[in-house]
Amino acid sequence: MLQLIDEGDLRPTAPRIAEQAGVSLRSVFQHFSDLEALFAAAAARELERLSELVGPLPVAAPLDVRLDAFVAQRARVLEAVTPVRRASLLKEPTSPQLRSSRARLLALARSETAEVFGAELAPRSGADRSELLDALDAASSWQTWEALRAHQGLSPTRARRVMRRMLSALLEERK
Repeated sequence: MLQLIDEGDLRPTAPRIAEQAGVSLRSVFQHFSDLEALFAAAAARELERLSELVGPLPVAAPLDVRLDAFVAQRARVLEAVTPVRRASLLKEPTSPQLRSSRARLLALARSETAEVFGAELAPRSGADRSELLDALDAASSWQTWEALRAHQGLSPTRARRVMRRMLSALLEERK
């Protein structure tokens, strides 16, 4: 299923998945009781694939170093997740499993953002800190990446520079 999605088939059918896997359709449903079970397995595998792209970020380094490392890693992950994210958008309204997987990934991304920019968030008041984290989260989200890459037609390099600029502007903003 993930291979088909990566190749551009955003709505792979069970027969196509079986054909791609070299098994019978019956075999697919012997391994997965329903599509939700298949989505759960695909989400777990996608998380494994993405975890190979991430490593520890330098949370104690100067802001410029943290920004560069954060944006480089986030861009790698967002670029890699794009085909699956596009396919998920088509099925999320009717799939509790896909909505749950998205919520877990968003929580992980937000936690990483809060950790990397903790030094800039810490001195701010509760509401201001929360709003800044919301802004950083939005600026480094897949939706923003998709807008830069697909809607504005930016290259990955240019999209990374734009994302870095947005994050830098938010972090330098003083209230």
